[in-house]
Amino acid sequence: MKILIFGRGVISTQYAYALEQAGHTIAFYVRPGKKADTIPLNIYIKGKYIDTMWKVTMQEELPVNHDYDLIMVSVQHYQFANVAAFLADKASAATILIFNNFWKDPVEEAALLPQAQLAWGFPMAAGGFDQQGVLKGALFGSVHFGTFGTLPTAREMAVRQVFKTSGFRIIEHRDFKTWLSIHFVVNAGLLSQALHAGSLGLLLASKKHGKQAVLNVRELFPVLQQRGIKVQGEAALFKLPPWLVSLLMRTVMKLNAGFRHSLLNHSNAEEVRSYGQEVLAEARAKGIAVPRLEATAHFFDLKDCR
Repeated sequence: MKILIFGRGVISTQYAYALEQAGHTIAFYVRPGKKADTIPLNIYIKGKYIDTMWKVTMQEELPVNHDYDLIMVSVQHYQFANVAAFLADKASAATILIFNNFWKDPVEEAALLPQAQLAWGFPMAAGGFDQQGVLKGALFGSVHFGTFGTLPTAREMAVRQVFKTSGFRIIEHRDFKTWLSIHFVVNAGLLSQALHAGSLGLLLASKKHGKQAVLNVRELFPVLQQRGIKVQGEAALFKLPPWLVSLLMRTVMKLNAGFRHSLLNHSNAEEVRSYGQEVLAEARAKGIAVPRLEATAHFFDLKDCR
């Protein structure tokens, strides 16, 4: 399959490497002036360590009549509106895989795009670029896919098959909007504590900060509930005693080399702040008390949250 990766972010680049290794043809679309011939990688892929200078194809233009089969969009939720506007008339015949998180309604966020050509997924990867531009991260063995109450279309099934034949286990969600909201709230609770700890890696290695992160997530349950969402799935883990959840997180950090490598190298401060911003804005708008998150607000730019 001929695949275009939108941008060369941490997540999309790691998946692009894995998909190319599985035999797919990969190219990156990048902003003018960002084109390069190689990407230095220092990553774990499903337990295998990769340290290489990866030769890549990058392009700074995307004609409306291109012949890509799949366009992968994996960007931060606050960047997606601009990406959707750019791609609105550039889908051609390709399927567009939307491969990132959302707090706002994802279907509304993607309204400019050709709805019949969309597939929805969520990556299981993390990491960051260091000061020398080396991508340090990890790509795990599962990938989430979802729909909004319907069965996957033929296009969506074809995208799932691309990942399945590339060695990834597929996790399916029929109510993807709910799953994304739960995941977003969990991230907001964890990442707000990372601001206090100094980094996501320091948070997950700390007994003290781990406990506080659990309490942060619990505080945000009413935000989910006002959306009509039950506390379930990964959020249910945070109903356990804080000391136990903190122990589990520290144990995973200690035993899982890929997990540890990716989170110790997570370097996107804007992403860390953005989750708390979004959830705090909704909590305030709905009159939901979130004092723990409010105590973190000095880390945010809250002009748009008040």
